Amino acid sequence: VYKNTVQAVFMLQHQGCRGKSWKYLIGEDNFTYCPATGLAKGNEHSEFAGWAFPFPGVFLMEEFISKDEESEIVELMDQDDWKPSQSGRKKQDYGPKVNFKKQRLKAGSFTGLPSFSKKIVAQMKACSLLGSFLPVEQCNLDYMPERGSAIDPHFDDWWLWGERLVSLNLLSKTVLSMSCDSEDSIQLFSTFSKENGELQGSNCILSPRLVPSREVTVAIQLPRRSLVVLYGDARYKWKHAIYRKHIEHRRICVTFRELSAEFSAGGRHEEQGRELLEIALSFQGRPV
Repeated sequence: VYKNTVQAVFMLQHQGCRGKSWKYLIGEDNFTYCPATGLAKGNEHSEFAGWAFPFPGVFLMEEFISKDEESEIVELMDQDDWKPSQSGRKKQDYGPKVNFKKQRLKAGSFTGLPSFSKKIVAQMKACSLLGSFLPVEQCNLDYMPERGSAIDPHFDDWWLWGERLVSLNLLSKTVLSMSCDSEDSIQLFSTFSKENGELQGSNCILSPRLVPSREVTVAIQLPRRSLVVLYGDARYKWKHAIYRKHIEHRRICVTFRELSAEFSAGGRHEEQGRELLEIALSFQGRPV
């Protein structure tokens, strides 16, 4: 672990990382997502303070479940084994056996989503965005600061998994960090005129500002017991990550995934997709 920012930047440059923003590499977010407005707003002590841009593709609902429901769910999870995973995480999988590189899958020992998820899925359908959501896979990830748990910036697969990624954040708050490798630029607009009235000494509004996408990282604050959905650009254009420094206590993330168009009605593998959904929605599963 790097002792300070200067050491981190030096080491990253020494390791050949000069082409990327150091903030991206050590997990420093310079914007924060605002659920009320749908904007990513520049953080106060960053070079982007006073600037913002629309950040579509995020739905966040706080207190999606109650404290009692959270306790019951975690107690049921802990009755099953947690298998070691990457980067200090542990996991429980409820889904088909998949080889994403070779694009092959089979039901294997998949017997469905767990019984306790039936109520969670029913509650999801009350959200307009999730009215048609049919989960075919559930992955529980256990994060602990003592294990240095984290997950690197990544895209979820989109050969098998569909557009909406739905995650329930349990036991502690965290931050979902969004980053973009695109060569595109992002147009920022000034928030000074809206938040502080006219700029001091000027009657004009600052012109929009273009910045490379690679220099922008957006923090999505995830409160305990909140539900977050990534779709659209937030799913396909922006990578998501959880950094070590944002795991302060035990955290469990329950992620539900739906089928892609290729495995849905009218798709090439429609029949295989239908079979997997029948298994998943039996809600009789144990971790595979």
